[in-house]
Amino acid sequence: MPGDSTKVVVIGLDCAEPTLAFDRFAHRLPNITRLRESGVWGKLRSCDPPITVPAWMSMMSSKDPGTLGYYGFRNRADRSYDKMTTATSLAVREPLLWDYLGAAGKRSILIGVPQTYPPRPINGLMVTDFLTPSIQSNYTFPAELKDEIAMLPAVHPYEFDVSDFRTPDKGKIRDGLVRMTDKRFALARHLMTTKPWDYFMMVEMGTDRVHHAFWQYMDPRHHRYEPGNPFESVIEDYYVHVDRKIGELLAVVPEGAHVIVVSDHGGQCMEGGIAINEWLIQKGYLVLEETPKVPSRLEGVKVNWSKTTAWGSGGYYGRLFLNVKGREPFGVIAPASYEATRDKLIAELEALGDPDGRPIGTRVLKPEDLYRETRGAAPPDLFVYFGDLRWRSVGTVGTGEIHTFENDTGPDDANHAPEGMIIVNGPGITPNGPVAGMQLMDVTPTILRLFGLEVPADLQGHAIDAVVGSEASAR
Repeated sequence: MPGDSTKVVVIGLDCAEPTLAFDRFAHRLPNITRLRESGVWGKLRSCDPPITVPAWMSMMSSKDPGTLGYYGFRNRADRSYDKMTTATSLAVREPLLWDYLGAAGKRSILIGVPQTYPPRPINGLMVTDFLTPSIQSNYTFPAELKDEIAMLPAVHPYEFDVSDFRTPDKGKIRDGLVRMTDKRFALARHLMTTKPWDYFMMVEMGTDRVHHAFWQYMDPRHHRYEPGNPFESVIEDYYVHVDRKIGELLAVVPEGAHVIVVSDHGGQCMEGGIAINEWLIQKGYLVLEETPKVPSRLEGVKVNWSKTTAWGSGGYYGRLFLNVKGREPFGVIAPASYEATRDKLIAELEALGDPDGRPIGTRVLKPEDLYRETRGAAPPDLFVYFGDLRWRSVGTVGTGEIHTFENDTGPDDANHAPEGMIIVNGPGITPNGPVAGMQLMDVTPTILRLFGLEVPADLQGHAIDAVVGSEASAR
């Protein structure tokens, strides 16, 4: 039975892909495989959109992005055309797992959980995430923990992220990934063994960065793949390295603790990019005052808003915004025509094929069909999953081309996939996998039940039956 001695460890691996961890690389991942074979495991459906921000906070709050009120790293601050905000911890207004645990007297240690910078007070310790500008920033709670980290030779100078994971210097990225990961796990072992805790959580970003930097070297389906290239094994070797570090961490996990290995979404081959604003220009939906002579961000060119119906933003998925009368400053779409305009855009975008006109399977989604409510100052009017996320959205204008095989933010080989992974191992858990139907927002209710705590009624996920039992998961 859960009690005061319950401990839960979460090892988060951003973007860890289940087909790699559970299948292709499994024979070289003894620690992950052992946890899987003696626990509950399976694919974990991410939120929409399946990207780091907002996925980890969706997991830790058990609320969807619509309820959270942000839909990516950058979001419209209001109904103007150019004011944007970055979704740091200051954007998180819903209670999180460690808030519920703290209210119950449980102490948490958090390392690298996305959207924890700037740090907030918790009942325990916090080391912030990859959004932290540098080690000169205030990146810990309590503040004096920063001084302790600076005294650890295996950790200092601490690294929140790979300094430039889109540089063409692939050897530099490979070495930086290993160095960053070693420091993160060294800090985890130090805090786990020297500080009191009930809940321990770390998130490693390297699994995401290695996919974006090296997928083309691994995957024969990628248009740039070359057999026998010098970086062909980098992703596999990195997974092996992470598995070894997990084994070292497991060696100091207290006996009887529950261990969860989880990713916020998966990864997949990026087939190309769709220049969403170029498409809108060619279709007459977006009107520029003048065409830039060089490829430019839309924010840097003059738009004729009085003649513009819609504009978009780039990223792993596309966000489309409509210029509505009475809502935007120079709106042109009558509110009565809003739905018809959206439906027309959906049909045309979903019909857009590859350069040869072949279907790519684009899905365009309305926010009200994804979320129970849509908060935030100005949520997107449409979400565009080009090629069902096998193609990214490119926001650049000035190329005159809709299809591209160059990324506007630097070399990038992978896109996100809607299914991540989860493994739950510990006392009372009967090996039972793979389990179907698990989703991101189920993680927090499951952990609350492992601690014997009630699940608040407004959480959108449910405790996983295979972990806590059907009776315990009922609300």
